[in-house]
Amino acid sequence: MSAHPFDPIRLARTLLKHKVRFVVIGGFAGRLWGSPSLTNDLDVCYARDRENLARLAASLKALKARLRGVPEKLPFVLDAPTLEAGDHFTLETTAGNLDILGIPAGSGGFEQLARAAEAMEIARGVSVTVASIEDLIKMKRAAGRPKDLIEVEVLSAVRDELESEGSPKPGRKK
Repeated sequence: MSAHPFDPIRLARTLLKHKVRFVVIGGFAGRLWGSPSLTNDLDVCYARDRENLARLAASLKALKARLRGVPEKLPFVLDAPTLEAGDHFTLETTAGNLDILGIPAGSGGFEQLARAAEAMEIARGVSVTVASIEDLIKMKRAAGRPKDLIEVEVLSAVRDELESEGSPKPGRKK
């Protein structure tokens, strides 16, 4: 648990301010699609090109990000080469928990997710790219944890409801 309150709007604004290319995935994305499940972190899949890694590192520095669940004194250099050398990082920031994933299980990474993603407004003037509900289901299924498999069922029900309504979810931009 982060020592700072979870503020997904601030996290997203910071990433957007630094022009980071990312797709929102995970529990927060599920919430945006209509899942009632709660989450205490923002999960994003980020583009892994060098320019984006540099922008991501700058945004993480602005958020005073540090590795979550490790001793504070453990050395961690937050820069593009470190991000390039890894893939998944679980971070604690001044705006709450942030998980960044280069290639989430069940996906082909940023480019593949971005193709099917949709823009959604999460606050006035704050629009983010959100993974499609189908991709969220695939990623949750691939993760395979009990909580993820439960969420597969929830997201499947949400998808069926959205399809039967034939109307866009509030916040979605066509």
